[in-house]
Amino acid sequence: MNLSMSNRDLYLCINVRDNTRAIVEQALEGGVNVVQIREKDKEAREILRLADELIPLCHRYSVPLFINDRADLVLLSGADGIHVGQGDIEVDDCRRILGDDVLVGLSTHEISDLEGALAIADRTSYISAGPVDPTPTKPQRVGTGIDYVKEAIDRSAKPVFVTGGVDPEKVLTLGEVGVRHFVVVRYIADSDGPFEAATKLRKAIDSL
Repeated sequence: MNLSMSNRDLYLCINVRDNTRAIVEQALEGGVNVVQIREKDKEAREILRLADELIPLCHRYSVPLFINDRADLVLLSGADGIHVGQGDIEVDDCRRILGDDVLVGLSTHEISDLEGALAIADRTSYISAGPVDPTPTKPQRVGTGIDYVKEAIDRSAKPVFVTGGVDPEKVLTLGEVGVRHFVVVRYIADSDGPFEAATKLRKAIDSL
């Protein structure tokens, strides 16, 4: 499986739920090509159990699975990547624990974060920028605004995945300023029809 993030553009973050596997399977059918388990509240064994379910499912679609924050669970599960935020384990520590073959993503929210990410770009696989607008997923974050997203894209040699209330309409709006990589949470995860939601996003992205 080619693990390059450059040709991946629809990234689903989802937490541990009773129906997580079903949501992810429908999302993969609809065109999602990156999946992350983003779980802040559950016990490690629950996250690991879900990872064990999702890794073979994602690999059936040639899609990498990330786990948020937890290098230990990435190592134990054999997940493809880890995503870390500004207050989490350092990227260099991720590499020390997980080696060079695991994908590493890093969140950025402001210029100082971007400067730090650019300084270690040789150790990351991609960065995220956002949330471009305020979102319930990260209530402590104010929106970064479009100017920050544009600067991140202009300056980063690695793919920049944009977060913050992504839906088909926002894909088209962000696409006008050069965004080509999108992170989605609620639009798919909270949808009554994850396949249909993912399909609509895929259609919008493919139209850019």
